[in-house]
Amino acid sequence: MRYSEQIKPISYLKANMAEVMVKLTESGSPMIITQNGEAKAVIQDIESYEETQEMLALLKILALGQQQVESGEVSDIKSVVQRLKNKRK
Repeated sequence: MRYSEQIKPISYLKANMAEVMVKLTESGSPMIITQNGEAKAVIQDIESYEETQEMLALLKILALGQQQVESGEVSDIKSVVQRLKNKRK
């Protein structure tokens, strides 16, 4: 679905909240809310929000890993396995 079809004024949101909630849940697409002709907020269903937050967390982990690789903060697999074995003892 195109975002341009999901732009609604705040008055629409106020008057049609139950319908908006159903559309958000069914479509999984966010809705952009305008006030005085300007975009002011984005609303989305909770499932989509949680997926977005999980994806952002994974991207942060990947970025941190990439930074560690670039700065040389890495260990070879043999030393990692040995360290884990030593912890078990």
